[in-house]
Amino acid sequence: MKFSNGNWLNREGVNIYSPFEVNEVEKDDQSLTVYAPFMHIETRGHTLTGPLFTMKFSSPMQDVIRVQMYHFKGEQHQGPEFELFPDSNSPVSIYDNENEASLTSGDLTVKINKQEGWSVDFYNSMGRLTGSGSRGMGYVTTQDKKTYMREQLGLGVGESVYGLGERFTPFVKNGQSIDIWNQDGGTSTEQAYKNIPFYLTNRGYGVFVNHPENVSFEVGSEKVSKVQFSVSGEYLEYFIINGPSPKKVLENFTSLTGKPAVPPAWSFGLWLTTSFTTNYDEETVNHFVDGMIERDIPLHVFHFDCFWMKEYEWCNFEWDRRVFPDPEGMLRRLKEKGLKICVWINPYIAQKSKLFDEGKSKGYLLQKENGSVWQWDLWQPGMGIVDFTNPQACEWFASHLRRLIDMGVDCFKTDFGERIPTDVVYYDGSDPYKMHNYYSFLYNKVVFDVLEEKLGKGEAALFARSATVGGQQFPVHWGGDCDSTYEAMAESLRGGLSLGLSGFGFWSHDIGGFESTSSADLYKRWVAFGLLSSHSRLHGSRSYRVPWMYDEEAVDVLRFFTKLKCRLMPYLFSAACDASQKGYPMMRAMLLEFPDDPACENLDRQYMLGDSLLVAPIFQEGGQVSFYLPEGNWTHYLTGEKVEGGGWRKEEHGYQSLPLYVRANSLLAIGELDDRPDYEYAENVELHLFELQDGGSASTTVYDPKGMQKLTVEAKREGNEVYISANGTSSNWSVLLRGIQELNALEGGVAEATMSDIRLLPNPNVGELKIRL
Repeated sequence: MKFSNGNWLNREGVNIYSPFEVNEVEKDDQSLTVYAPFMHIETRGHTLTGPLFTMKFSSPMQDVIRVQMYHFKGEQHQGPEFELFPDSNSPVSIYDNENEASLTSGDLTVKINKQEGWSVDFYNSMGRLTGSGSRGMGYVTTQDKKTYMREQLGLGVGESVYGLGERFTPFVKNGQSIDIWNQDGGTSTEQAYKNIPFYLTNRGYGVFVNHPENVSFEVGSEKVSKVQFSVSGEYLEYFIINGPSPKKVLENFTSLTGKPAVPPAWSFGLWLTTSFTTNYDEETVNHFVDGMIERDIPLHVFHFDCFWMKEYEWCNFEWDRRVFPDPEGMLRRLKEKGLKICVWINPYIAQKSKLFDEGKSKGYLLQKENGSVWQWDLWQPGMGIVDFTNPQACEWFASHLRRLIDMGVDCFKTDFGERIPTDVVYYDGSDPYKMHNYYSFLYNKVVFDVLEEKLGKGEAALFARSATVGGQQFPVHWGGDCDSTYEAMAESLRGGLSLGLSGFGFWSHDIGGFESTSSADLYKRWVAFGLLSSHSRLHGSRSYRVPWMYDEEAVDVLRFFTKLKCRLMPYLFSAACDASQKGYPMMRAMLLEFPDDPACENLDRQYMLGDSLLVAPIFQEGGQVSFYLPEGNWTHYLTGEKVEGGGWRKEEHGYQSLPLYVRANSLLAIGELDDRPDYEYAENVELHLFELQDGGSASTTVYDPKGMQKLTVEAKREGNEVYISANGTSSNWSVLLRGIQELNALEGGVAEATMSDIRLLPNPNVGELKIRL
């Protein structure tokens, strides 16, 4: 929301009151409280005129500083509030003298100027990060008697802003006006399904605005050297989160707001759906499943979209017996083919559903102020919305999910959750304005908790569309409704990279696009992108997405990349465990891995998959692609070609290829199976060592599908000698060194030389191998 009219004036009817100077500072062991009037105080008479701002500075955990700004502290605060995970033992250092007051947490310090003028500045050991100066903080009133609190934090020269949720607009957010308000707007608009009031910058810090309601951001769009954020009311709270690396910022942010769970290993395989409005029954489903088996395409999850239930009755959680007369038997037969089962749900109960009257009578549905059920005809005629602030409504909803799980369902696609009205009354008295975004957290948490309860920890997986802060704890999320165009493919990737920079570890998209039907050319290119994503799903709207509907080459392409992903699973699952332990996304914007390379700051058509693999999807017919390789040696994973980075490359690829490069000093764990994603990754695993440089090191940890560490291997090079050490419970593993020309000596194992590759078959009783080159 913009309040100013140019640099000096305010918009008509707008008044802005900003802190002018420090009047008094109070401190205790854990916080600083600063009182600041909006004018210079010369006489006692001036103290009779307000406002007087109250600002409290504290630290919920090391390297994070909390800022609380009050105008009227007595304003009633209705829930909900984001669930945070502070560290109560985090120490702070507080200083106060005649010139300034400061609070330090870890390597992060806030300094409040006590001399003439007003300024609040944040520093780490690298220097000043950002700050709020004269006319930055503010209390805003409008002629229609609305009030707002706002902050303006400075942007340095060349500073870029990222994140703010799954946004399909330009990747760098500078120059954009962004409202944190969940909406069902597809992937081609400024609206977003997953709005997160958190951004990070290439200066090594992040900002989290701790408000579940709409937070309005002006990112260099009202004042070009400022990020402005504002909320309605009398109070504003935000956190400055130190890095200094962008990875560390994400690690600290997700420590505060919740780390992602690790999705079950089977969820990383290929998903196939019925599509949305297509006609299907058990025969159709079996035709697709058997067709994949006959064509040797590994399929791991089958998803039933909306019409597994009878039309007009969503959600009643009952199979449409007209087309699925024996759902229990059908699910059993599908599971005998090695498939997991997903079904579509949403949090809406249509009036024709047999559950509507029960929900109405028991108060399980959102109500108007007069006690009537809130309803509308958009999406489903006469639908109501489940009130997840009511524990009994949560149990009611969960009971139907339990019944489906007992029938054989393994996971749920939790669709919708964005169009949540504000003219309603919640069971627990929550502020409906704050609940608009937060509803998605409660909805997905109920479903995720039921899956964990019934299937066990580590076996819960969603396919969720809506989210807010904390929603990263309930993976997986997908990008929503995209067109079947190259442009939509690129905008989907932008959304996924932005979501990854907002604390979310796992993300997917509809391979081939959702709306309309893609060309065979686009489908095959999207397959490569989709199988080199965190999660991989074939899904559409009005047409099926099995590859033989496009052409026979599409069958070969899908088979190739599905098998490739299965073999990459030991490496990918290690990256998934990193996402859960550290908060790094599996699909990483280039700046996460190369924060010191300015050329990576704007890259949004390529990404790192984990810390070692660079992926550059192809976004045009003909197979031409331009991409950037950071400095260093790189090896094409599919061909073994070695190239020098530090610049842009143009390449042309067939459908069974794309730029897929491994950075130097990488140790990739490659599995033995290519027909499934969930197997014992440490058994017969190959560890591919790429371009280990003199003085360099590489390491990897191999987990089992339950997330337990099985094998840790480290390689170091000193001159012409390479040392490989390992520990763990797996004894059946080998190392493949890429790019070694000659092997003179080997201790502790057996070597096989083929062309420029040397395979080591270590003695399981030896903890360290020494190789002389």
